[in-house]
Amino acid sequence: MDPRLDALSTDPSNQIFGVLFFPDRIYHQAYLNATRSPRYRYNVTDVRSYYEVMCLKGSVFLDGAFYANFVRIEYRGSRLTEAMRVRNRFLRSRCAAWLKLTDKSGRSAQTDDDHPLTLHYDAWVNAFQAEIWDRLEQPDNARHDASVLALMGRDNEITRITQFLPLLNDVTSIAKAELAFREESRQYAFGNLIQKDDLAWDNDFGRTHQQPVRPDVPSADENTVHDMNYLLDFQRGWFKQASDVTPVLYRNAMMLGQNGVYTNPDASSNNIIQMRWLFQRELGGSMIFFHEVTIPPGKVEGNHQHVGSEELYYIVQGNGIAYLRVGDDPTLGDQYNTVQREVFGLGQQDFKELPVKAGSIIYTKSGGMHGIRNLPDSPVDLKFVAFLYHSA
Repeated sequence: MDPRLDALSTDPSNQIFGVLFFPDRIYHQAYLNATRSPRYRYNVTDVRSYYEVMCLKGSVFLDGAFYANFVRIEYRGSRLTEAMRVRNRFLRSRCAAWLKLTDKSGRSAQTDDDHPLTLHYDAWVNAFQAEIWDRLEQPDNARHDASVLALMGRDNEITRITQFLPLLNDVTSIAKAELAFREESRQYAFGNLIQKDDLAWDNDFGRTHQQPVRPDVPSADENTVHDMNYLLDFQRGWFKQASDVTPVLYRNAMMLGQNGVYTNPDASSNNIIQMRWLFQRELGGSMIFFHEVTIPPGKVEGNHQHVGSEELYYIVQGNGIAYLRVGDDPTLGDQYNTVQREVFGLGQQDFKELPVKAGSIIYTKSGGMHGIRNLPDSPVDLKFVAFLYHSA
């Protein structure tokens, strides 16, 4: 971190904003592989993270001189641990990763299916990790330190992968890293080969995103893109107009009952709402999406439960009725009506009817239930922005 920010954040007049300059531990060089020897120094030019995944890129210096460019992957592994446990297997000291890198021109390269990137558990960072360097050869008129040389080579903690060399040649141009993680092909202790279709994967739980491939067709399958991986985007800033983002239409959103039967009394063939997906995979941390939802007069987004995620609605236009399950907000008293509403896939539940307008906030934690509707006689659309993120 730039030391000027450290001085600024500790100034008494600015301490309330100290979180803006919180120093990521990845910039502390003692945690990277080659820092086992003081002869190596890293210049980390950028870092991106999403949930348990982190990607760093930059350069390595040896004895004060530039030596190589690198990309480093770190992965905490809790999701893969769960996926393996249901198969009665355990994540040990290594796992594998599928990796695709794309530069600013759109040129890309990825690991081969038969030769994934091997990640090794590192107690220093409490994560599985590997570094891809664009060279491992002995530098001119010098030798690698033995402690670092021991980490180098195929499938080791510092490795070289041929197909990534053109991209690593200009590491600053790498724009995106896509990743999915799996267990190793051979079972620990016994060495048994695990069948390919039985390998446990963490692909961000089959991550998808929405885009307007067929924007005029409500709930069209083509509008859902199956990514099946994590995306770490190295772009540093965005400027958008929401009105420039084409909305995706949905029929009876969150109201489809069991076996394809529409059980919600509000469900009808013309209950169509629209969502502008402003940011999805670009987001870091545990964010899943930030979008703008428009509900026409008389239309509704069905009541549903969040499990393992949290969501915040901020109303920006119109008047309507939001629903929170009775007890989810214990401060809601008798001044709000209690009604029964159908919950997506879960039957009838008791809810509080809450009048909302511009500036109203509905915040739902994991396990909570909510829904929202526009009034039939409303002169304008009900519009809100929503943030969804993993709660773990």
